[in-house]
Amino acid sequence: MLAVLIAAQLALPGIAADRVRDRLRASGEVLSVQVHAFPAIELLWHHADRVLIRMRSYRSAAGSLRSLLGDTSGVGSLDASATVLHSGLLTLRDATVRKRGERLTGTARVTEADLRTAIPILSSVTPVPSADGRLTLRGTASVFGVTASVDANVRAQDGRLVVVPQVPFGALATVTVFDDPRVEVDAVSASSAPGGFRVAAAGRLR
Repeated sequence: MLAVLIAAQLALPGIAADRVRDRLRASGEVLSVQVHAFPAIELLWHHADRVLIRMRSYRSAAGSLRSLLGDTSGVGSLDASATVLHSGLLTLRDATVRKRGERLTGTARVTEADLRTAIPILSSVTPVPSADGRLTLRGTASVFGVTASVDANVRAQDGRLVVVPQVPFGALATVTVFDDPRVEVDAVSASSAPGGFRVAAAGRLR
């Protein structure tokens, strides 16, 4: 029995890491995956103490992200990062996700060029500190041929993360930058960074 447990401790984490790596390859370029569990036999019941994931790129298709988050429900600690993360219309740089229990935190860098691609009416964007778990982006917008200074609110809405330009009929220009039924986003903040800003969000697994 002792020999079996030792063999499982040596083999199962590597097998689990290979399974995670193979699944992630369908959504991007994987740099490394580590799975830690003691005793390792708990991996047979989809439980792990810690998972570390590093990716060069990841495309957040709804199905792949939902499946990945579902698999991490039995993971006590998750640290994942991607140099480039494509999430819906928005491209995020140097993105990280941390999971501790049911709580999730994420950070990423957003460049002005990527934001203009996602929300064409906005340019020269600067984050403005705000409270109540939301963020205000201040910049220049062009709507119906008129250019003016405008704010856009980034906020959690029904568990989603949305950007709403504060212009007439701004609701029609609302952009959802994150939406997944496995995650409920409840707060967002940001700070200035070269060429754009760094955004942080918090939430929990549903």
